[in-house]
Amino acid sequence: MASEHLNGSSPAPVRLTGTVVAMNEAANIEACLASLDFCEELVVIDSHSTDATRELASAMGARVIERDWPGFGPQKAFGVTAASHDWVLCVDADERISPLLRSEILALKARGFAGHDGYEFPWLSKYLGRWIRHGSWYPNHTLRLFDRRKGNYNDGVIHEKVELDGSVGRLRGDLLHLPYRNLQQHLDKIARYTTEMAEKAHAKGERARWHHLVLNPTWRFFKFYVLQAGFRDGLQGFVLACLTAHYTGLKYIKLLALQRSELAASEAPAGFDADWKPGPDKR
Repeated sequence: MASEHLNGSSPAPVRLTGTVVAMNEAANIEACLASLDFCEELVVIDSHSTDATRELASAMGARVIERDWPGFGPQKAFGVTAASHDWVLCVDADERISPLLRSEILALKARGFAGHDGYEFPWLSKYLGRWIRHGSWYPNHTLRLFDRRKGNYNDGVIHEKVELDGSVGRLRGDLLHLPYRNLQQHLDKIARYTTEMAEKAHAKGERARWHHLVLNPTWRFFKFYVLQAGFRDGLQGFVLACLTAHYTGLKYIKLLALQRSELAASEAPAGFDADWKPGPDKR
């Protein structure tokens, strides 16, 4: 093989760095790093945690780098560049490498990751006590194992992804994901993300129309629950279909609010503060 030396000896072993971005993940970081114990190096990029995340990660043998939070894409890209080895496996603190995925990665590693420049695998999330295997949540293949000489994360603040200039293989083992401790945490994340998405869309000049508020959420529910068989995940599947529709509608409602605020400011008389609110009557 081309990857072998001319004298017939095996190629030099490929070393792997596991990278994790974290902030206040003391409840998750140990289990996450334990699932990455086959990596020669562990790097944790911590965004000024106020709990024991950094101390626990260091105790697990990770090299911890403390850094301000610039968004998911830039933070993960920094972790990739901070790695000592060219092949990287990137996960979040609330994710775990499943046993099957671990065995597949180890087999690839023994062959020098020959065949492709990166590998993607299914993303299996647990929601309200149930593993979700339908809807838009699964298999939702995600590219996390790659040669950093061929690519890195883009600058997406929320929906970041790896942009790779090379071929991508697909593995069968799941990347396990434990995204929410409870329903309220999910709702809080929706509120935060829809604000960020609306602001980003507004900055790009996108406009919200009536059909975005009515048709888009309806379509998202139907697609998730019916076309993608979300109904097979029971009550959890129904809740997720509803929240998927809610996410879509709320994003456009917030974009519409930004449009109306901008219009009100542009139509206000000279010297009028559109954001002014009356104070207490002091007469």
